[in-house]
Amino acid sequence: MSSEVTYLERAIELAVRSVADGGGPFGAVIVRNGEVIATGQNRVTKDHDPSAHAEVVAIREACRLLGTHSLRGCVLYASCEPCPMCLTTSLWARLDEIVYAADRYAAARSGFDDLAFYELLGRDRRTWPTLIRHQELPAAEEPFAAWNELDDKIDY
Repeated sequence: MSSEVTYLERAIELAVRSVADGGGPFGAVIVRNGEVIATGQNRVTKDHDPSAHAEVVAIREACRLLGTHSLRGCVLYASCEPCPMCLTTSLWARLDEIVYAADRYAAARSGFDDLAFYELLGRDRRTWPTLIRHQELPAAEEPFAAWNELDDKIDY
């Protein structure tokens, strides 16, 4: 059996255990050079935190343990295809690869919004249920100017 299957099976085990512990049915494992760096389980309802998806929990833990915001050289194994938030968090974390077991359609069949959010992101923002507006302000770009002046900034 390949190590990839082993890591995916572990993510699935974490997801099943999460359900038994009162969380959502999602688990994640982050691996670097064949070593498990961090794991995560969905904690949305347990922590009353809509961002506490298994992948985000694992990414936060891996970054904390490695002392960096970049997970280059790491692979994320997820029990289910990452939702748009988890996918973009993975991109921001600079993970090398994402491997998942169940897909967004399986999540949708169990009542999760992953598929709906993927579809929503492809639509005109004016049709979204949440209003998103741009308000121009003279000082809007001052934070970027301050950032650009830093000599010792840590690049994303």
